[in-house]
Order: sequence, then C-alpha cells, then structure tokens
Amino acid sequence: MSTGIEWADLVWNPTTGCDKVSPGCDHCYALTMAKRLKGMGQAKYQTDGDPRTSGPGFGVAVHPGTLAMPLGVRKPQRIFVNSMSDLFHPRVPAEFIGRVFAVMEQASQHTFIAFTKRAPRMRAWVNRHQPVPLPNVILGVSVENPEEAARRIPNLLDTPAAVRAISAEPLLERVSLQVELLVGRALDPPEGIGWVIAGGESGGGARPCEIGWLRLLRDQCEAVGVPFFCKQFGAVLGRQFGAGAHGDDWDFWPEDLRVREHPFTPAGVAA
Repeated sequence: MSTGIEWADLVWNPTTGCDKVSPGCDHCYALTMAKRLKGMGQAKYQTDGDPRTSGPGFGVAVHPGTLAMPLGVRKPQRIFVNSMSDLFHPRVPAEFIGRVFAVMEQASQHTFIAFTKRAPRMRAWVNRHQPVPLPNVILGVSVENPEEAARRIPNLLDTPAAVRAISAEPLLERVSLQVELLVGRALDPPEGIGWVIAGGESGGGARPCEIGWLRLLRDQCEAVGVPFFCKQFGAVLGRQFGAGAHGDDWDFWPEDLRVREHPFTPAGVAA
C-alpha cells in the first residue's frame, strides 16, 4: 500500500495491532485508525485489544495472506514494515517473524525499514535467528525521551543489522546522542547508528517539540556524517512557524532544518 510517509514508498502490514508501552504511544495514530477501519468492516482490524493499552480493532493479529505482497512489486521500493503494529511485539510468534524475514530476504530488490519499541526482543530474536544481517533491511528503535533512548539504543547496538536507525518521533524531550553511538564501536563492519529521523507530534492535543531539540540531533549527526532527516515540526512548532497541522511544510522552516539531501539515503543500505 502506498503511503504519505516521506521516508517510505510503501507500507506492508503482515501484522496489525499493538499495546501502549511508553509516553510516545499516548497519541498513537495507528490505534485511532484501527478503530475506524474496524468500523468500516476491514477484515484485518476485527481483533480487539486490551482497552487499557490498546483498543477496538487494535489487538495483535498476524496475516499470513499478506506475506507475499512485496514479492509482487518488481520496482525497487522503500517499504515500511508494520506501520500499524510492532513486528517484535511479544504476541507475534517467533516463527511468524521468521517468515517476514524470509520474504524480505527473497524480495532483495526492496529496502525494508522496521522500527520497534520492543528492542530487547528484537535483539534476542535477530541474534538467534538472523545473526548475518540482510543487506536490504534497516532495523531501528523509536525513542521519545532520554529514558527510552537509554533503554532501547543499547539493545539496538547489540542487534546485527546492515543499518541501524533511530526514529525520534514524537520527540517529547531533549535527547542527546553520544558520538560513540553514532560512530560505532568498530569501523569494519560499522556498529553504530546509520540513520536518524526526528519530528514533533501532530494531531489533537499534540505535545510540544522544541526546535533546539531537533537542531541538537541534526548537529550531532552532521558532525560525524550520519544522515539526518527532520520529518516534521509537529502541530505546536508548526503553528509557531506558520506551517500546517503536521508542521511538515518545509518552506516555512528555518533554512538550516530544511531537507537539503534526499531523505531516503541512510549510510550503508544496499542500493
């Protein structure tokens, strides 16, 4: 399925549903969308989740019938894996994760991008089942504040991957990335972070993101040559700069934070 996400061409949801685990989940767009899709009768969204952490249509479910989707697309695409779920959610069977990786390996013309908030399970599963990285797969973690960065990034660094990425969206507090994390602990093969995406929160009740937080991440990445992509300012900064509800109108941004390079070129990813 095509997507409006700037750093992906398609989304692929072999699993759906999730549960809130940290502050970045509080205004989850996927939870709201799942409720709407359930009401529309969409077959993939008929499993309800725990109302304390999930919701209607957002219970975790696997969809074997969708596994072959990338194999039917010949033109190379950047594919976001599970925009409506978390591949490493504890209720996704390990065997099914393996089937997803098998498809990604077979569909080598594409670049697959998977982010998780369950970094310990990602680290454990990949080290056990996929210790040799697939050259077309980017694995990353979502971080929204220093506490989650401290918990998730070390697990990411211990996960074999062609490229390791950080999605600092929604960025809710100042997060500093140490140079050691970005550069890595060895140069051959690279063991650091190869791509950083950041952005503020949009939607009703959006929490503020400060422009200094975005500039800090940008400066830290540029200092060591790690590609950085500021996806959106979010609603609060967007209003401040005269941009739209998502704050993704680059023409309204300060010049130094506008996209100056193609945002889809993390270092090290297979061409």
